[in-house]
Amino acid sequence: MERKIKKVLEEKVNPILSEHYGGAILTSFENNVAWIRMTGACGQCPSAQQTIEDVVKEIIIANVEGVTDVCLDASVSEDLLGMARKILNKEA
Repeated sequence: MERKIKKVLEEKVNPILSEHYGGAILTSFENNVAWIRMTGACGQCPSAQQTIEDVVKEIIIANVEGVTDVCLDASVSEDLLGMARKILNKEA
């Protein structure tokens, strides 16, 4: 299932989001719910939740049988945490 979701993100969702200098990645799939993190400019956009609901969710549910919901993963990425740790260690 995850492979199908990733393929839909890559082929159908990300081309749309790339017009706004962003993208989307699957962070987890549990209980028929796909958790999506917005990347690039879309990751900091105040409309990210709306984009998930109006664009990403609609496309994924229409193309991947078995997905019942799509939610925004607003957690902080490990990459960002790693960068922050490096900055803090240099200042210490």
